[in-house]
Amino acid sequence: MRRSFKISFLLIVMMICVLSGKCRAGDRFIRNSAFKGDRQIIVTFAGPVSDVWANDISNFTVNEKPDPDIMLEIEDSTLSLDKTSLVFTFKDPLNREVPHCLTLKQIIADGRSQGTATVTLRKNYLAHLFSVFLGAVLIQNFVFVKYLGLCVFLGVSQKKSTAVGMGITFTIVIVFASMLSWFLYRFVLKPYHLDFLQVIVFIGLVSLTVQGIDTVLRKVNPALFKSFGVYLVLVISSCIILAVPLMLAANDYDMFESLMLSLGAGVGFLLALFLMASVRERLELANVPTPFRGMPIAFIITGLFALSFMGFSGMSLF
Repeated sequence: MRRSFKISFLLIVMMICVLSGKCRAGDRFIRNSAFKGDRQIIVTFAGPVSDVWANDISNFTVNEKPDPDIMLEIEDSTLSLDKTSLVFTFKDPLNREVPHCLTLKQIIADGRSQGTATVTLRKNYLAHLFSVFLGAVLIQNFVFVKYLGLCVFLGVSQKKSTAVGMGITFTIVIVFASMLSWFLYRFVLKPYHLDFLQVIVFIGLVSLTVQGIDTVLRKVNPALFKSFGVYLVLVISSCIILAVPLMLAANDYDMFESLMLSLGAGVGFLLALFLMASVRERLELANVPTPFRGMPIAFIITGLFALSFMGFSGMSLF
């Protein structure tokens, strides 16, 4: 039975990878696309394309992925001598820190249409994935920067052992829930124009995931389950658990981007819990004025951590 479970899991992973790489005919005709300097984008095709089509700027649209309604002005398009490379020159410098979407309408090659292609240009993909992960952990930490998930954060950050356990559990929940949400959004909700149901669907998936973790912990580690108390159930209503799937849908992330964002959100929450628990354990031995004991001093410490995390704002490694 264990062997059949492993085989089923591998088949599911392979299916996700195949579906996430699925593209249209026009996309398959494009061999490569990349930034060239500050004002240019170069696209390489699998074969020679029509020079009449390539010289007509109206066949192309370019926008920054976060702003799909704002089209960038193309100044010129230049086709190479072998007609397999097309260079776009823009009026203004390109912001290479954000992904760009390039749409090529009805590519003409060999006298017939190869279909419409949409490609996403970004800096090195591995560097981009690491940036997404690091951003969720430090630069855009969901607790100290976005101020989400404070209920669970303040409730289980009194002891380091409990904080680490909740952080690991939270990471597992958010990764599984986010990947299931991404899969349903990409292949069910979006294709069938059911985007308006995403909040209801995401909450349902989170509830199922938390219930599964609850059952496993109750059997595997009863002591840790008891230490969580009501806060494990509160994970269902955590703002972070719902915010991550909504961000994945809003930014149209692919599978690996979604994995990095959800993993980074979980690790960032674990880091926040551990830092807070380390301080609160020491505060038990400190002479804190009576009016500030308990939750008041916890909010003050949270504010100080938030100020320190502001130092990561604007950080970019690539």
